[in-house]
Amino acid sequence: MSSARKPDWLKMQPPSGREFAGIRETLREHDLHTVCEEANCPNLGECWSGGAGTGSGDGGTATFMLMGEKCSRACNFCDVQTGGMDPLDPDEPENVADAIAEIGLDYVVLTSVDRDDLPDQGAGHFAETIREIKRRHPGILVEVLIPDFQGEERLVRKIIDADPDVIAHNVETVERLQFPVRDRRAGYEQSLGVLEQVDRESDIYTKTSIMLGHGEYDHEVYQTLADCRERGVDIVTLGQYLQPSRNHLDVKRYDHPDKYETWRRVAEDELDFLYCASGPMVRSSYKAGELFVDAVLREGKTVEQARADARASGQPSPAGGD
Repeated sequence: MSSARKPDWLKMQPPSGREFAGIRETLREHDLHTVCEEANCPNLGECWSGGAGTGSGDGGTATFMLMGEKCSRACNFCDVQTGGMDPLDPDEPENVADAIAEIGLDYVVLTSVDRDDLPDQGAGHFAETIREIKRRHPGILVEVLIPDFQGEERLVRKIIDADPDVIAHNVETVERLQFPVRDRRAGYEQSLGVLEQVDRESDIYTKTSIMLGHGEYDHEVYQTLADCRERGVDIVTLGQYLQPSRNHLDVKRYDHPDKYETWRRVAEDELDFLYCASGPMVRSSYKAGELFVDAVLREGKTVEQARADARASGQPSPAGGD
């Protein structure tokens, strides 16, 4: 059992509504997976009930998980299945593009399982999906949350060359806790290297995410934020780790929303991140962050205006939910 008791202010919105049902049906029809479902995201109800499924692109969102529902790695915080890898579906890029049109998205997030079993670790398939979406939907914004590809620059470059609008890769936790939190094939410097390469070789926005609640100290969180900013990361999210099952790592601590607000101010005002979404229910793919990018890239707003709009529309309330 978790060593920390879940506080009353940590609340989730249960999945419901016509939009939620519509997205789920579309995904099933195209044999697609989302990290929203596979990783039991606490914001699934909110995101899938946000107006999607109407064909209008007016707020609903889903994060498509490419390359199957089984991961080649076994991170101790993650609820995605491990092992028994399946062949890639050659129709997946087209299926994702079809689903985007049916759901009515104008901002899409793609992520994937790790595929260390493949010669290129799935980088080519990931890039092909980005290109297919951009070809079919020229006005869409595409954010990708990529694996580390074992730090191989030629594979990261395949993603860069496909020209998404945001490339995210998560450091997940502070350097001291990389293991046992993450699989031993991952690593702090390896992840920072991926982010630094994207910043060095492109003008694409870079993004990362940090989970709190694994027993990290404040000075370690600060150092992680500073390291990410030094490597050129533009956007960061901080959220509360929630134990998916008793077989996963315990939660060591639940930080109050006020603490997350402090980290937001540190990230933006002191360390000069373009944007920080920080709150107990914030996840790496989070609606407020998407609204920020949309406002800057599509609407041409200033960073300050985009920050304000994102907070008004998507940041967690002090009660811990949206």
